[in-house]
Amino acid sequence: MKFDSWSAFWAMGGYGFYVWLSFAVTLLALLGLVAVTITTKKRLLREVKQKQARVARRKAAQKLENTL
Repeated sequence: MKFDSWSAFWAMGGYGFYVWLSFAVTLLALLGLVAVTITTKKRLLREVKQKQARVARRKAAQKLENTL
């Protein structure tokens, strides 16, 4: 690709609006995907920790119950 100037680069032969809009939409979709992935990971890790804590509490309660 060869452009005579930066304005020609940005204009993309008259299709610049559509080209840059498609880049922006793609970037937005990728950033959204990253955000959803990060929040899902955090939620899953929090749920696993809660489940592990619940299991530990149940084991401690059973152990206490067995000693009485």
